Amino acid sequence: MKEPIIQTSSKTQTKVQTADQLLFDTILEALEDKKAEKIISIDLKEIEEAAADYFIICEVNSGIQMAAVANHVEKQVREILAEKPYQFELSPSWTLVDYINIVVHIFLSDERKFYDLEGLWLDGILQEH
Repeated sequence: MKEPIIQTSSKTQTKVQTADQLLFDTILEALEDKKAEKIISIDLKEIEEAAADYFIICEVNSGIQMAAVANHVEKQVREILAEKPYQFELSPSWTLVDYINIVVHIFLSDERKFYDLEGLWLDGILQEH
């Protein structure tokens, strides 16, 4: 099935985005709004075994910031795109916000190093944001 295309425009230009690209951009903006650090994305579309098309991974300095970041992502996506996460798992050291095609992982620094998702998905295309 072909993915829907969403058109956004500003005064100077029109930008055509797929629904997934708009979701991706909204998530990144929400992470940056709440000062998430070391934000990367991993493009997993070419990996047959991957559970999603993209992982977005970041880290925060405290459990309080983790909850604030995760809740802000969920709120922004809901308000801008009217989309709710498939799964939302808030824990003290690793939080997951799953939108099926895009999964957001928010870690405390030590936990991110321990689980090393970037290392587990070396076949994906990693991009720093």
